[in-house]
Amino acid sequence: MSLFLKFVFGIILLTVFVKGHEKVVVCYYGTWATYRSGDGKFSVSDINASLCTHLAYTFVGIKSDGTVVSLDPYLDLADNYGLDNFNKFNALKQQNTKLKTILAVGGWNEGSAKYSTMAASATLRKTFITTARDMLLNYGFDGLDIDWEYPNQRDTTQGSADVENFSLLLKELREEFDKHGLLITVAVAAVKQSASLSYDIPTISKYVDLINIMTYDMYGAWDSATGHNAPLHEDKDRINAVDAALKYWLTQGCPPEKLVLGLPLYGRTFTLTDGNVIGVGAPASGAGLAGQYTATNGFIGYNEFCNKLKTETWNVQYDSTAEVPYAVQGRNWVSYDDPNSLAKKVEYAMNLGIAGVMVWSIETDDFHGKCGEDFALLRAINNALAGSASTPTTTSITPSTTISTTSSTTTKSSTTAFTNPSTTTSSTPSTTVFTSKAPTSTTSSPTTTSTQQITTTTVSATPALCTQEGPIANPDDCSTFFICVMGGYGLETRLMECPDNLVWDDTNKYCNHK
Repeated sequence: MSLFLKFVFGIILLTVFVKGHEKVVVCYYGTWATYRSGDGKFSVSDINASLCTHLAYTFVGIKSDGTVVSLDPYLDLADNYGLDNFNKFNALKQQNTKLKTILAVGGWNEGSAKYSTMAASATLRKTFITTARDMLLNYGFDGLDIDWEYPNQRDTTQGSADVENFSLLLKELREEFDKHGLLITVAVAAVKQSASLSYDIPTISKYVDLINIMTYDMYGAWDSATGHNAPLHEDKDRINAVDAALKYWLTQGCPPEKLVLGLPLYGRTFTLTDGNVIGVGAPASGAGLAGQYTATNGFIGYNEFCNKLKTETWNVQYDSTAEVPYAVQGRNWVSYDDPNSLAKKVEYAMNLGIAGVMVWSIETDDFHGKCGEDFALLRAINNALAGSASTPTTTSITPSTTISTTSSTTTKSSTTAFTNPSTTTSSTPSTTVFTSKAPTSTTSSPTTTSTQQITTTTVSATPALCTQEGPIANPDDCSTFFICVMGGYGLETRLMECPDNLVWDDTNKYCNHK
C-alpha cells in the first residue's frame, strides 16, 4: 500500500473513531510543552485533532484594567517573528470540521485577585468581555473557557462577594457572546469543600455551555500521607473522590447535560517516610520523583511514567476501592491512571448521563506511542465513551508478573512487576523541561506544586548569554532563567520565571526546590 493510501486510510479510520460516540471530549493543551526538549516537546502540530470534540488552548490572562492579553506573545502571535500558535491551533479545524476551539483564560498562576477585582466592577467586566470577544473573533476561536482559581478563595479581593459577581460576569458574557455564536465553558473546583465556597451552581449553570469539573489533584505531595490523584470511589477514611464530586455537582443543580468529568493524564508522586510502609495513606515526607520532561518533583506525565514502568523495576498495586493503580519503588510512591482506570471512570460517569469528559492535558499522554499505541489514554477514553470499555483496543503495558490488588490501607509488600533487572533507576531528570499547570480541585493546594506554569517575558539580555538554543542560568536572579530561542534575527533571549518557591537548578536544567 502506498504511503498516500495509508494516510488516506488512516484519516478514514480516525473519522470513524470520532463518530463512535456523541459525547463531549474536551482536551486541554498546555502550550508551554512547546518549550520542552527531546521527546517531551509537544507543539500544535503534535495534536491529534480527531480525538477531541473541543480543544482548549491554555492560557491567556488579564491586565489590571480587565483587558484579556496573551501571556506569551512570542508563542501565541505571529508578530515579531512569533510562532503564531493561535492561528496554527485554529487551523486544526481543517483536520476535524466538527472540532471546536476554546481559548482558556486564567489558571493557577494567574491567581484570584485580578479576577475578583474585575468581576466586582461593571466597567472592568465590560472591558474583559469585549476584549475576550475580540480576541476570539480575530483568531478564529469558537469560545472562551474561564479558569478562575478560585472565586472567594486564595488571594481574592472581594471575598464572598465573588460568588455573586462570578455569576453576574457569566450572565453578561452570555448576553454578548450569544450575538456572535460563541461558546462559554468554565473549569471549576470539583470537591464540595472547595466548590461550595466558590459557586452558585444553579445560576452559573444557566449561562455556560459546559462545566468542566477538575476531578484530580484530590491528593498530592502537599499531604502528609500518600493518596490517589483521582480515586473513583472514596473509602471510610478519605472524602475526596470522583464519584462524590460528580454527585455533589448534580445534586446542587448542575444539569447533567452540561457537566464534564475531568480526567488526569498525569500522576502524583510522593516520597515515603518508610519504604516498608507502602499502601494508600502511608506516611509521606514530601514530593516524589520528577518526570524526565515535566521535571518537577511531585508530578509525572503518563508519557514519562509508562516508560519507567516499561524499563524499570516497580511494585505495581491496584486499589480495588478507588479503582486506580499505584506504584512503588524504594521510597518513591506514584499515583497514576492507566487506560483501564480511565475507562472505569468514564463508564461510571456515563451512567449518570453527563455531557462527557475533559482531559488535563494532552501533552502528557503517550503521544509518541513509546509504550504502545500513540495517545493511549485519550484513545481508551474515546473507546469507553463509544461503549467498548470492556474490550478496549488500546495497547497497554503488559506486566511481567501479576499486579497485586489491595484495599485503601497502608501495607508492606515485596511484590514486583514490570521487572527489568538490567535497568538502573534514577529519580533525577537529565533533560530540560518546563512545568505544566493542572487546575487544582481541592482547597489543600500545594504551595510549590508542579502544576504551576512557568511565565515568560521577552528581554534585551546580553547577546553573549546565548550560544545555542535552550535554557541558561540568569546570573543575577536564581528564581528566573533565560531560554534561548531562534528568532527572526538569530538567537533571542527570553526571561522565564520559575514557579513560586522554586529556583533554577543549572546542573539539572529545571526549576527545583531550594
